[in-house]
Amino acid sequence: MAGEVSLREAYGRALVELGRDNPNVVVLDADLSRSTMTQLFAREFPGRFFDCGIAEQNMVGIAAGLAASGKLPFASTFAVFVPGRCFDQVRMSIAQPGLGVKLVSTHGGISVGEDGTSHQAIEDLALAGALPGFRIIVPADAIETVQAVKAAAAASGPFYIRLPRLKLPLVHAEDYRFHLGQAVTIRQGGDATVIAMGVMVQAALEAARNLREEGIDCRILNMSTLKPLDEAAVIKAAVETGALVTAEEHLEHGGLGSAVARVVAQRQPVPVELVAIKNTYAESGKPAELLEKYGLTARDIEEAVREVVKRKP
Repeated sequence: MAGEVSLREAYGRALVELGRDNPNVVVLDADLSRSTMTQLFAREFPGRFFDCGIAEQNMVGIAAGLAASGKLPFASTFAVFVPGRCFDQVRMSIAQPGLGVKLVSTHGGISVGEDGTSHQAIEDLALAGALPGFRIIVPADAIETVQAVKAAAAASGPFYIRLPRLKLPLVHAEDYRFHLGQAVTIRQGGDATVIAMGVMVQAALEAARNLREEGIDCRILNMSTLKPLDEAAVIKAAVETGALVTAEEHLEHGGLGSAVARVVAQRQPVPVELVAIKNTYAESGKPAELLEKYGLTARDIEEAVREVVKRKP
């Protein structure tokens, strides 16, 4: 699709900008800098870049030590490795002492495609979300990625930012401003609300356009900050539209759908449908084929909206 931009490249460029502004910014990687695009920082600041090799647990420990020494570390690899392979180190070395390590993992979800099951992180948001003190961001496009990375750098404490392998179309204008913990309404509507994040935001917009032809008017929220969740936006959408659908490239347990359902159950009960991966691991295949097979397309969102609208009182 024309106009698609790499979020990984946006991340790499943002690191270079941060490095120019702040000499305490350091970057770590685990032998994947060409894929995570931290190589852009390494070229400009070789003395502040640390390739830890295929030793992700060690990388997390080094990043924690640098943070404890007053540095501002960004540590990157694939999402299956951080937080997947390194959960104990992330928990013990970063979360428990509350250190300001910024973990930015790429290749999240099943849209990594042909790399297969072993490289498809579909539990990572649940893992990071279980850690007290961690903030979690899943940007929807390159514009949001740059601003989210800079917001993480400006804030204290640990972060987990999840990026996809895929290039994505821009859903935000150049004047967009990211605010940590705030959802963004990118389409108004009164019949139902689709709360989406990451690669599913574009699918939600497509679904809304198709549903409009059926007379169903959908509001679209980009919930790029998973933690802390914008509970006020969820409640407002529940009150004003009376039905919610969540859309995420993650298992339905422990991700966006679980977080939204908790708020709705506690504060404003309305019908909710979850578009997510259903208690299974995926397989090797082209990204579009996998998203279709495992129910993560605009058509799946449309079906969920129709169902949830039927259940409105």
